[in-house]
Amino acid sequence: MTVTQTLGAFTAHHDAPSAALLHAARRTLLNHLGCAMGVAQDATVRAALSVMLPTAGAPAATVIGQATRTDPMTAAFVNAIAANLLDYDDTHLATVIHPAAPIFPPLLALAELRGLPGTAVLHAFLLGGEVACRIGLGVSPGHYDRGWHITATTGVLGAAAGCARLLGLDAVRSAHAIGLAASLAGSIVENLPTAGKNLGVGNAARHGLQAALFAEAGWQAAPTAIEGALGWARAMGDTPDLSAMLEGLGDRWEIARNTFKPYPAGIVFHAVIDAAIALRDAAPLDAITAITVAGDALLLARGDRVVSNARDARVSIHHCVALGLVRGTAGVADFEEPAVADPALAAMRGLVRAELDTALPRGAARVTLTLADGRSLTHTVETPLGSEAKPLSDAQLEAKFVANAPQAEAAIAAVWRDDLPGFMAALG
Repeated sequence: MTVTQTLGAFTAHHDAPSAALLHAARRTLLNHLGCAMGVAQDATVRAALSVMLPTAGAPAATVIGQATRTDPMTAAFVNAIAANLLDYDDTHLATVIHPAAPIFPPLLALAELRGLPGTAVLHAFLLGGEVACRIGLGVSPGHYDRGWHITATTGVLGAAAGCARLLGLDAVRSAHAIGLAASLAGSIVENLPTAGKNLGVGNAARHGLQAALFAEAGWQAAPTAIEGALGWARAMGDTPDLSAMLEGLGDRWEIARNTFKPYPAGIVFHAVIDAAIALRDAAPLDAITAITVAGDALLLARGDRVVSNARDARVSIHHCVALGLVRGTAGVADFEEPAVADPALAAMRGLVRAELDTALPRGAARVTLTLADGRSLTHTVETPLGSEAKPLSDAQLEAKFVANAPQAEAAIAAVWRDDLPGFMAALG
């Protein structure tokens, strides 16, 4: 079978997941819902809803935090934007995919539409997330390096697979759903500091649902839509690594490596924040004359930027190290416009220089302070808080949820017991 067909068969035929996998999915859902609820009244989310509602269909799915319902594709679009807005969502570090934002919203909307249980949603997420991460592994790093925003471009494939599972599609139609989604994939890294990122992630969610519904209706895609000579993978990257896509499928779970952020910033900046916080009390701030941050190519490509607004701040080496040193915190408010304009943070950002260190692994960083007396102080972090090696506990995830969405605390218990109507009611 082709890669597309193999992934379709995996999606259709996988038996009940283990208790550990289901718990990992619940953790992801809890993190996802808290992130979405925390920004429900943000101007970007409200604008997305206002643009979509005039052309929306019958109200069948919850728009998180809006006290309204709309058609499933519109709900999936808006909810995906909300979940990904603050760069506070889950991350599969090996690919830098944020699986939940493009995959959970269409699954939740479809489950509401068809009255499907919460456990089925969790299983579908595990399968869709695995498809997205496996395909992402097969095209990394060339896909991202070419400018494709991998969360959106693989997220639509994962969303299609997950929705196909919820719809009960057989292996053939599940493969067609994934293949059809390949024609709906697109979003660019250049737009990450802009609202273009939001459109890409929102479209990945609704297009994944759309692909599955068309496959259910009998539409077909090429059997080699993913790996063919003119297929998705080769059009958007280098020669795909098919073994990375398929080896150990169903036995070794990439989605189980999903991680959760303690800070609302790009995942590759978390080590920068941790290292800066570790150095905060090592010397007076006014004694620092220069700051060097070393990391891999992805860290520099994403974060060596001038900070002019809140979007820049969430993906800035300079702002993240300044926060760690000046404030010793990196919460939601620390990345908003008042923090961007803070003179103390701006002055510290001006001292920062980024440099490449190919010996440092992805996700690691080294911060070096040069002091007025000529001394240097250095701290290196290879496993930041929230990483696979140093994960957030269930209690820490609950605390993060409450910090984001204190008005929806009742949803926590509903998530742990797979009560789909319960947590959607709490978040509506």
